[in-house]
Amino acid sequence: MSDNGCGFPAPGLHSFLFKPIVTVGGFEFNKVMLLALITTLLVITFFTLAFGKAKVVPGKLQMIGEAGYDFVRRGIVYETIGKKEGEKFVPFMVSLFFFIWIMNIWSVIPLAQFPVSSVIAYPMVLAAIVYVVWVSLTFKKHGFVGFFKNVTGYDKSLGPVLPLVMVIEFFSNLLVRPFTHAVRLFANMFAGHLMLVMFTVASWYLLNSWMVPAAGVSFVMAVAMVGFELFVQAVQAYVFVLLACTYVQGALAEHH
Repeated sequence: MSDNGCGFPAPGLHSFLFKPIVTVGGFEFNKVMLLALITTLLVITFFTLAFGKAKVVPGKLQMIGEAGYDFVRRGIVYETIGKKEGEKFVPFMVSLFFFIWIMNIWSVIPLAQFPVSSVIAYPMVLAAIVYVVWVSLTFKKHGFVGFFKNVTGYDKSLGPVLPLVMVIEFFSNLLVRPFTHAVRLFANMFAGHLMLVMFTVASWYLLNSWMVPAAGVSFVMAVAMVGFELFVQAVQAYVFVLLACTYVQGALAEHH
């Protein structure tokens, strides 16, 4: 019986907490870490098998790999950064896209049923990697003065409001940007998983009560949520990489 007295095991923050599978020297290895590790191995294994022995006439696996690689390269990187400057960033962005997508898609995989990206530590680390790449590129391209102008939006034509704009842009770019980059992915996956769990648990709970018709409605909603989540999972991977490419493009652009 739950605390609310009705017996319904309402989903909450406890739905995102897992007991450790194994503890070694104080280090706890849980289900989320296992899924993240499997995700890493899947991405590495797939692209190794797809391109390890690439052929002029590609096999099925190579064709799938090329389609995915080309989607990120042409649809995101080239469109945002440009072909000339963007080519060197394609492997990084492809890895980022498929790593995030597979982390998300665990939410609808039986037995796993949990999106790794709904634990904020993972989006934060990925956003931090993109942040380091962006800062490093900006310094390399423009030097210290150019970096300062880039992150503060320095523009003499703004006149008296220039100091205010520079302060706002400085905090926006150096502090808010990596935070929102991570939270956008985390919040969507967190909310989606919570809704999916709620309708799934409610279906089972109502089926074992006198409200069987309501269980049918809840089940339909759960199925609809699975379809919707599949769409959102791909979109969030796309948006994360698109923003990463936008930051890189901004770092490489000449400041006027």
